[in-house]
Amino acid sequence: MTELIFATHNLHKLQELQALLPAGINLISLDEYGIMQEIPETGATLEENALIKCQFVYNKTGQPCFADDTGLEVEALDGRPGVHSARYASLRKNDNENIEKLLYELEGKTHRKARFRTIIQLAWDDDYMQFEGIVNGTITLEPLGFSGFGYDPVFIPEGHERSFAEMDLEEKNTMSHRARAFEKLVEWLRENV
Repeated sequence: MTELIFATHNLHKLQELQALLPAGINLISLDEYGIMQEIPETGATLEENALIKCQFVYNKTGQPCFADDTGLEVEALDGRPGVHSARYASLRKNDNENIEKLLYELEGKTHRKARFRTIIQLAWDDDYMQFEGIVNGTITLEPLGFSGFGYDPVFIPEGHERSFAEMDLEEKNTMSHRARAFEKLVEWLRENV
């Protein structure tokens, strides 16, 4: 059994990715490993933040680990909230406040194209590898659904009529940005571990 530390305290992210893991790999959260502190996200890009978090955990544990950073990039807002998605409305990381601010800034705009983008950074035997997942879609006029987290209630993936928050976890995992990046990580693990 190979243990892989996921640099997160976010139980929603952990649940999403545990459902995608191949047999023989045990995913461990920071809480389970005993790392209770928040890791600073001081990077100017998703790539920088994922690397900062991954290096922090690898330097602290010496164990194989990965970190992700995800942003919602809205065309009409010049890519905002982007790297600031989790703290868009305030430093408190409040999903409802973030959604309210986003919808307020999009009021009256008909161009509502957006994309979720996830960067995963993996540390394995002193090597670092990066994987990206993207899903395109549109921002709704109001929140729809009660599942998921973050901006899921206001994001409808391309080719669908329901928001991520109206889908169950299994359906969301067939198309989500995080799942797409994680699939690339899992493929690397299958070929190299």
